[in-house]
Amino acid sequence: MFAGLIETTGIVSRADRVDGGAQIEIYAPEFGRDLAIGDSVLVDGACLTIAAFGRGSFTADISLETLDRTTVGHIRAQQKVNLERALRLSDRFGGQFVTGHVDGIGRLVQRHISGNATIYQFELPEHLMGYIVENGSLAINGVSLTVGRINENMIACSVVPVIEQRTTLSNLEYDELVNVEIDMIAKYVRQFTVGFEQKAGRFDDYNLEKEGNRMGSKLRGFLEG
Repeated sequence: MFAGLIETTGIVSRADRVDGGAQIEIYAPEFGRDLAIGDSVLVDGACLTIAAFGRGSFTADISLETLDRTTVGHIRAQQKVNLERALRLSDRFGGQFVTGHVDGIGRLVQRHISGNATIYQFELPEHLMGYIVENGSLAINGVSLTVGRINENMIACSVVPVIEQRTTLSNLEYDELVNVEIDMIAKYVRQFTVGFEQKAGRFDDYNLEKEGNRMGSKLRGFLEG
């Protein structure tokens, strides 16, 4: 589990295809001195597993499914990537729940300065829009962002300078593909409501209210831990 709060960026020193997937080496000498082989790290929003360490670098394995579902397969040598270690139970939680399981691939449409921030506009896959709400959260290349505006399958997010300085967002080119992970709680809420909608047509008023109360209790139980 991650928070979408990028700790640093690294430089890709090697990206190779291997049997059954790929392998990537990232140079980041100040990152993860307490990491071990087998630990999970967030690389541009995708959860990868550390396979080896080098001098100031680490190597991560990439599965075929990750190559299919994310932009990791497009990463090339000398490219900068966002990095975050998995959360510890003692960590202060300041972002959102991020699993590193990318839900879709979007693209940067445009950006412009607005006051002391930069507005980034992304086009998202249409099937993800039912999970997006204004002032809600999502992760773009592993960076936790707040959705400011929604227009069809476009969203706009305001990014303050400190986030631009600590991440690769300012390096994105127009039409560049990005990894998108929607808010985990939104997935569960959507699943509850879809199930409710599917059953609604088959229920009389009494059973409909009963089913609504049951699903409401389950949702409250999840949100309250």
